[in-house]
Amino acid sequence: MSSVASKILRRPSTIFLNSARLNYDQRLDFARLDSLTELVCNPVDNITCPDEIISLVQKYKPEIIITKEMELPAVALESFPPSVKLLCEAGTGYNNIPTQLARQKGISVVNIPTYSNESVAHMVITYILNFGAAIFDQARMLHNQDRTNFKVFQHPIYEITGKTLGLIGGSGTIGTCVADVALPLGMNVIISSRSGKLPSGHKYENHPKVKVVSFDKLFQQSDFVSVNCPLNAETRHSIGEREIRMMKPTAFLINTARGAIINEEELIKCMKENVIAGAGLDTQEVEPPADDSEIWNLPNVFLTPHIGWRRLETRQRLVDMTADNIESYIRGETKNVVNA
Repeated sequence: MSSVASKILRRPSTIFLNSARLNYDQRLDFARLDSLTELVCNPVDNITCPDEIISLVQKYKPEIIITKEMELPAVALESFPPSVKLLCEAGTGYNNIPTQLARQKGISVVNIPTYSNESVAHMVITYILNFGAAIFDQARMLHNQDRTNFKVFQHPIYEITGKTLGLIGGSGTIGTCVADVALPLGMNVIISSRSGKLPSGHKYENHPKVKVVSFDKLFQQSDFVSVNCPLNAETRHSIGEREIRMMKPTAFLINTARGAIINEEELIKCMKENVIAGAGLDTQEVEPPADDSEIWNLPNVFLTPHIGWRRLETRQRLVDMTADNIESYIRGETKNVVNA
């Protein structure tokens, strides 16, 4: 326990509405959160019924509510009692919370902007390295008892060195971390920017292997396109058939940000036509996709269940940084507020 926490007498009532989304394997240490608050963990992955959310909040009348990637409907938030003063999103994205409505009700919404930078960046690179060596395709063949690759090799494979990685949202924290790993691998990095330049003082502002290009040129020139921007009204469905058809037929599209940045229906159409070589989606427009979605069965689309943030160390860091946010709130110094 921190020295500051040990001096705090007030322990606000707190409920984590879907703690199993974070602590699904029971391997995380919540001791510091327990020391700071009167903590109740609701051990479910998600709650989709607004009435269930309302019932839990009215039952416990918490001062602090924690959520993890759980949609918080406006109708539920409207019914929260006056006791609720702080909404903690245990993650970076907060498009699941009606932030302005919370502000109207006098509730601060805070997030964790930096907990998974390296982990998500490594997920992007994992996809790139797997695509470069056709690992996914070869594993699928072996799973299907097809060993013909061991006689006559059938897949195009490439060196990563010298390839161009296009970063959508590349000047942000996670995009910069992706560049941190890609550049030592010998990749060239291009970043889209309306201004035509990186923010002043950015670490790669004058790097010889990092260039700033237009949005369209990024799709045209990249061997790999990585989506690393936040989801908002401007970026929703900002990548669709138009952008995908600009890409090289040998290129790959990778999304570790938010699924709805890509128009999934248009992506499916393009992938059925083999417009590009492949897509790696750690996030999907609906998670998980509908059982009857065609995306499950496309041979050139590879899905992972939003695992970029799920590494054990990353999740523990998230718990600890959530405790940091709450401790700051208790001290009257609320930080990482997204609806001020």
